[in-house]
Amino acid sequence: MTTLSSFTTGLPLLSVLIFSPLVAAAGAALIRSERALRWWTLVWTTAIALLSLPLWWRFNADTADFQFTEHTAWIPWLKIDYSLGLDGISLLLVLLTTLITPLCVLASWRYITSRVKEFLICLLVMETAMIGVFSALDAILFFMFWEAMLIPMALLIGVWGGPRKIYAAIKFFIYTMAGSIFLLVALIALRLQTGSFSIPGMMGQPYGATFQLWVFAAFFISFAIKVPMFPFHTWLPAAHVEAPTAGSVVLASVLLKMGTYGFLRFCLPITPHATHVFAPAILALSVVAILYGGLTALAQSDLKKLVAYSSVSHMGFATLGIFVLNINGLEGATMVMINHGVTTGALFICVGIIYERLHSRELAAAAGIGRFMPVFMAFFGVFCLSSLGFPGTNSFIGEFLVLAGGFAHSKLLVACAVPGVVIAAAYMFRVLQRVAWGGTANPAHHELHDLEFREIVTLLPLLVFVFWIGLHPQPFVHAMHATVVHLLGQVGHALPAAAALP
Repeated sequence: MTTLSSFTTGLPLLSVLIFSPLVAAAGAALIRSERALRWWTLVWTTAIALLSLPLWWRFNADTADFQFTEHTAWIPWLKIDYSLGLDGISLLLVLLTTLITPLCVLASWRYITSRVKEFLICLLVMETAMIGVFSALDAILFFMFWEAMLIPMALLIGVWGGPRKIYAAIKFFIYTMAGSIFLLVALIALRLQTGSFSIPGMMGQPYGATFQLWVFAAFFISFAIKVPMFPFHTWLPAAHVEAPTAGSVVLASVLLKMGTYGFLRFCLPITPHATHVFAPAILALSVVAILYGGLTALAQSDLKKLVAYSSVSHMGFATLGIFVLNINGLEGATMVMINHGVTTGALFICVGIIYERLHSRELAAAAGIGRFMPVFMAFFGVFCLSSLGFPGTNSFIGEFLVLAGGFAHSKLLVACAVPGVVIAAAYMFRVLQRVAWGGTANPAHHELHDLEFREIVTLLPLLVFVFWIGLHPQPFVHAMHATVVHLLGQVGHALPAAAALP
């Protein structure tokens, strides 16, 4: 069972990070000037990002215990507690969230021109929910944060989205709500077995094999919808295409990771026997997602749809790494989660920049703009290379570790997944070639202006992480290593006892 570390900063840092965006949202509600609103939100989200840095500096990577813990009785008669803490995996996801949010504010500076106050408040509420999901150690608290992100995300799509925004928002809402029902049923079942909603307390318990299978199935449906895994992915392209730029960035960079995080936090340590039983089927679905997502992306002419379907393929690598159940696979899966957040978030910002200038996301309309926007093309080119896993960029290390873990598990599995890497190279090089050098009959291209200072500031931190992780991944791998080793120990050690129970 994972323990709560006695390590503390003397400051309830996680609570401050979780609820600071709500304070900022309350302040934003009182501000009338749109310019002041944008600066207010940018300053607050940047301050929250800076405030999260001590999590990295003070984190003890040599232990798998939860750190920065806070624990207070909340609803004692139901044994529901306000309990927070981070391990090596959730640490990286919280830092990714605090990095992405101010960049979303910058990316929306000119893109959002109506109901600016409501838009920025939705972003701030989303940040609270996302940090809360990755920090919660009580199942009901986790579920509350999980649900809290649903309404602001649906509003981001349904109010500030494209022509089919209502359809996309309703589809997103229905899929996510359906998954949440299964999640809640599983959590209640575990509460009846353990007598507590404590997530660490649910780990390592001698649940019966049949009970584990049913609980795992409920967890799987909920988390597979969120990832989204094939065939639960159909809500994602519509949501991405219709969402504003910031909505697509939040969705790709953070929200999809809640699904894979759920597998790591709940399925593996709580239902280890069922994990082994279902792993072959999930690995097969992961390979299908890698190939299907890549081939569908290859067929797209809309840049946003292309990046959206590439997410299905990339997240297939994440689930593949998780369920090969070895160190390389799990560390690679976590790196894929972080790298996908960085690279795909950057690509959606780049597509937004193209749309602001051309009012079109069609590849044919964007063909050749690299000749008139060299600074943009430099950023876009690096992010495209990162997306296809070019050596020296961040995505390479994640996919390499996943494939190494998959090879140790099954050579046939890797043989089936490797074509996905080739397909990724095909669709990203196609985009890169067309945008950089492709011919165009659009006479307005010569009037395009290159990136302004705000846009460079938005993309630069993501560019830094592309090369930092790509050239020196060791700090990130080291931060999660003890957690991954402990997690695999929970899966392996609990299996014999669980299999013996009815």
